[in-house]
Amino acid sequence: MPFHLGAPELIILLVIVIGLFGVGRIGKVGGELGRGIREFRQGLSGGAETKIEHKE
Repeated sequence: MPFHLGAPELIILLVIVIGLFGVGRIGKVGGELGRGIREFRQGLSGGAETKIEHKE
């Protein structure tokens, strides 16, 4: 059963997520997710020898 989410459903979902985590935390989670995906792709392509510096 595929999910058919329209604009109203996505807006409601976004409001709930922002209410739970806050705007600042969502940005951090997005950054960490992007970094994880990037490292995963580099590992698949054989670029695991390169060191990625993390800013904290």
